[in-house]
Amino acid sequence: MSATTPSAQSDPAQSSATVSATERRVSARIGSISESATLAVDAKAKALKAAGRPVIGFGAGEPDFPTPDYIVEAAVEACRNPRFHRYSPAGGLPELKEAIAAKTLRDSGYRVEPANILVTNGGKQAIYEAFAAILDPGDEVIVPAPYWTTYPESVRLAGGVPVPVVADETVGYRTSVEQLEAARTDRTKVLVFVSPSNPTGAVYSREQIEEIGRWAAEHGLWVLTDEIYEHLVYGEAEFHSLPVVVPELADRCIVVNGVAKTYAMTGWRVGWILGPKDVVKAATNLQSHATSNVSNVAQAAALAAVSGDLSAVEEMRAAFDRRRRTIVRMLNEIEGVDCPEPEGAFYVYPSVKGLLGKEIRGRRPQTSVELAALILEEVEVAVVPGEAFGTQGYLRLSYALGDDDLTEGVSRVQKLLAEASD
Repeated sequence: MSATTPSAQSDPAQSSATVSATERRVSARIGSISESATLAVDAKAKALKAAGRPVIGFGAGEPDFPTPDYIVEAAVEACRNPRFHRYSPAGGLPELKEAIAAKTLRDSGYRVEPANILVTNGGKQAIYEAFAAILDPGDEVIVPAPYWTTYPESVRLAGGVPVPVVADETVGYRTSVEQLEAARTDRTKVLVFVSPSNPTGAVYSREQIEEIGRWAAEHGLWVLTDEIYEHLVYGEAEFHSLPVVVPELADRCIVVNGVAKTYAMTGWRVGWILGPKDVVKAATNLQSHATSNVSNVAQAAALAAVSGDLSAVEEMRAAFDRRRRTIVRMLNEIEGVDCPEPEGAFYVYPSVKGLLGKEIRGRRPQTSVELAALILEEVEVAVVPGEAFGTQGYLRLSYALGDDDLTEGVSRVQKLLAEASD
């Protein structure tokens, strides 16, 4: 292909029917993957802000708090320690794996051994490597929707087929066993289960978790459960770990977790997998070739985080709870918006279906993508459209930002959407 010929890279959606294998510059496997919509929105908001625009971003799920001082100090000390200037085991520092095992028992009652743990470069790598370790081409993975953008893409990268199962605001965004059973086929191998949920903040009750877990066990399914928001629950809601509630599922259950959300450590990139030893060993082999060990300095910081108490976490949780109530109230004051109150994480997922098709400043947005673009362009507030999470007609807003920015940002949206007319 000549340098002047448009490449397949400019249109990754082009099929092999129109672009031959020899002409394709980017592989079909990678070219079919979409970029992270949440990170894309966050990057655009930050770029506009750097250019002097007063943009307020509700896009990324990133606590606005600094990482606690004692964690930072542990990293500083690690930088000075020559031991951490060298390669370490691909599966994680032994002392960190021991500490993760102790932390898991303390926080969820789940007993695991260090051999059941793989330390990864953040939760995203944990999710991909878990799927890569257990999926064969064509295996189906049930992914309740609205879903975090990375789940279906990681399934596809691992050769699997994501099967969305949608639960809307009328049922609190909680998927039922009946829906899951309707989606199950002889190709179904894995269920993704997340509570508290990103993007909706839904939290399943112990009874619901038990029902879903027993259904999965009955049908011999694997379950990947993401517990990254385990400490961020509010009101009467409680976190329950699936393999604790349904222990007979433990041998076919992979738990993903990390320090990012609980300890305000999104940039440190430390997550982990808890799972059966053979799966963890396979995922560790993959990681040994993909990235080798996670940064030793970041692992030392994570060691301090998981070994410490939860006082700093509680302070952040209290702030998120306050912001949660504020944003729900303000969004529900907008005609055409229906915002259920989330019970966990730090997101709201309001329905904006009542606004679609209405005229707002000379435009009639027909989708939540168009509405999100209008909001950014007109009032410089960045939100993520529901299409990124598998459902059209919704917006996701993170309330993990400062109180003043939150109030100012939603006030701008209120004023804009108050102009909507038939």
